[in-house]
Amino acid sequence: MSVNLSKGQQVSLSKSDGSALSSVRMGLGWRAAPRKGFLAKLTGPRDIDLDASALLFAGRQLSDVVFFQHLVSDDGSVRHTGDNLTGGAGAGDDETILVDLARVPAHVDQIVFTVNSFTGQTFAEVENAFCRLVDETTGTELARYTLSGGGTHTAQIMAKFHRKGGSWQLQALGEPAAGRTFQDLLPAINAHL
Repeated sequence: MSVNLSKGQQVSLSKSDGSALSSVRMGLGWRAAPRKGFLAKLTGPRDIDLDASALLFAGRQLSDVVFFQHLVSDDGSVRHTGDNLTGGAGAGDDETILVDLARVPAHVDQIVFTVNSFTGQTFAEVENAFCRLVDETTGTELARYTLSGGGTHTAQIMAKFHRKGGSWQLQALGEPAAGRTFQDLLPAINAHL
C-alpha cells in the first residue's frame, strides 16, 4: 500500500514484515501543461526538460552526485537510468534513480533527491509531476509525493533518505527552489541537512 506524502512527512524504509528494504527506485514523472491562448492549438505543449538528481552527503559534506551527466555513483550504489528531455504523459516514470541501500557506503548518511528545470521553465508550466519510491525487488510503490500548485520556481528539493538508528528513513521535503542544475540548489539543500 502506497503512502501519499505531504511536505515534511517521514516514512520508514522497512518492509511490512519489518525487514529493511535493500533496493529502491525513485521515479520522477511529469508532462508539460497545455499552453493557453490563441496560438496554443497551433503550437501544442512545449517540451520541458526536468532533471532528477541524487546528491550523496556524508554529514553536511557533498560526497557524490548522480545526474544525467554522471549516471552512476563512484561506488556503484546509486544509478540514474538516463535523461528524459521532454517528459511524458504524467502517468509513468520519465526519469528513474535506483539506490542499492545495502551498498551505500557507511559514511554516506543522507541522499537528497532534487528536480530542476534544465530548460528554465517554471513549475507553472508543468502538470502531473510526481516523485515516487518503489521497492525495486517487488515493484511495490511505497510512497508518492505529488508536486502540486505549479509556481514560479524552476526546481524542487523533493525528498531525502537519511540513516536513523541503522535503518533508512524517507522524508518528503517538497521545497521550491531556483536553479537549472543541482549545483544551483546546494545553498537551499544545506538547510535540510
